[in-house]
Amino acid sequence: MATNRALAFLESRKNLTGCACGLAGLAVTFTGAAGSLWPVVVAGLYGAGALIAPPERPPAPEFPDAAEQLDALRADFATLRGYLAEVELPPAAAGRLTELDALLDALLAPGWVSDPEHLHVLARAVRQDVPEAVDTFVRTRWWTRVTPGSEPPERHLERQLTALHAEAAEIAAALQDAEAMRQRTHTQYLEDRRHP
Repeated sequence: MATNRALAFLESRKNLTGCACGLAGLAVTFTGAAGSLWPVVVAGLYGAGALIAPPERPPAPEFPDAAEQLDALRADFATLRGYLAEVELPPAAAGRLTELDALLDALLAPGWVSDPEHLHVLARAVRQDVPEAVDTFVRTRWWTRVTPGSEPPERHLERQLTALHAEAAEIAAALQDAEAMRQRTHTQYLEDRRHP
């Protein structure tokens, strides 16, 4: 630990700047301008250099890039699919869930989503919104069997899955617009290159 600190100090900006200024003090000494006070001049210039040196900056934290986040999200999506395969849903909700599942599967394919905002929305849907909606339905369905006459929980589940599908569809539309813009830009570039 102490060795690491000593090595860190030796490589620090303050020490390196101080050493450079100390060498300038030695150069002044060899010209004879410092006289018998040369140790004070060298130490003073070293100290001044160490004081004026810019402070050390800690390294910026390294976070996983979009590809690594997408890999982790795909693994979580596979886990979610395993959970959903074990749950019994009414036909209308199962249909909505199948549509949402297909859309999420397409969006999570490699090479599509790289925007952090889109990744956040997809991660929230996979890790929180869909499991919570289905789990709440399963728990509430049991209570509605005990207390008939209340609003059916499958209506809420259908509405929740519809809202999640709309949110994912917005991401798909944004990706489609971006790809269309990219294609138009490339076409324009090729045409402009042909006719300078």
